[in-house]
Amino acid sequence: MATAALVNRASTDRAWSFMRQSFSFLRSFSAAPSDSSFSSASSANPTDSQKKRRKKKNLFEVAQILPRSGLGHFMAKTHWTGVCYEITKIRFNKDNRHGKAWGLVYKDGLPAADAPKKISGVHKRCWRYTARPKKTEEKTPSPGVQEHTSNPEVQAA
Repeated sequence: MATAALVNRASTDRAWSFMRQSFSFLRSFSAAPSDSSFSSASSANPTDSQKKRRKKKNLFEVAQILPRSGLGHFMAKTHWTGVCYEITKIRFNKDNRHGKAWGLVYKDGLPAADAPKKISGVHKRCWRYTARPKKTEEKTPSPGVQEHTSNPEVQAA
């Protein structure tokens, strides 16, 4: 009986040994290569920014975290410069990730249109909240300020 138990244990040990070897063999294919021939950019321990890339948001995902569902706030696409929309009306679908939105266009801080228009591209994942646009006005000299010249001929005349 003792010999039967030893034989059974030996066969079980061989089976577990074979299983461990096969799993380690399979694991070697899924592990990151540690060969120095690869560039340093593809290191075995990537940083947190390389591991997880933040998913960009569409207009409704940005608006739902703002007060009053984004009404009165300014939003723009990430690649736009000097252009944004002031949200005047927004209609969410049931999932709060889709819908329709209307707003006033602002270009260089000034309203480009009098009436709100339907915003296109609201489902694209490139929207961001922006601060109130600053007005960029051309500087014109005020009429009350005059320049003083140091030329004596001009002063004498």
